[in-house]
Amino acid sequence: MSQTPRVVVIGVGNAFRRDDGIGPALVRRLRERASVRPLPPSVALIDCDGETGRLMSAWEGAELAIVVDAAHAHPGHPGRVHRFDHEGPYTRPAATSSHGLGLGEAVELSDALGRLPGKLLVLAVEGADSSLGTGLTPAVAATVERLAETVEAEITLHRDARARNAGRHGGGGPRPTGG
Repeated sequence: MSQTPRVVVIGVGNAFRRDDGIGPALVRRLRERASVRPLPPSVALIDCDGETGRLMSAWEGAELAIVVDAAHAHPGHPGRVHRFDHEGPYTRPAATSSHGLGLGEAVELSDALGRLPGKLLVLAVEGADSSLGTGLTPAVAATVERLAETVEAEITLHRDARARNAGRHGGGGPRPTGG
């Protein structure tokens, strides 16, 4: 029986639509970095096209889901990263995904069905070009390494918080009493 990963990193996008490929590019970079600094076994790296049902399946049961996706904003600043942390009731963020439907609807539906991850972090990167073709534009490509560092830091924070909470809630062994 396979266990649901406690942390999922979901790279949303299409690598054949230029900057829309930021999510898959990040997942590739995290896999490369993991060859030197392995991620905990409780972390899953997932490529996703952004379809609502696939997103919901990818994060179902996770304690932490980190989603990286391309975004459109007007006026745009290619490479700018928007961060949306979600815990509790959902309200739609101001920036939108580059996939007409998908991320926002997946969050809303998961919220309504009680199937959101414990914490959802969305990192939305403003793109410059979503035309057919491969390769990120320079401004968006420049964010990949920083995003990888951010994602790894979030995983570490989650792991450390989980360990602290486990220690407070039945970490085993006798506790000293003031004496």
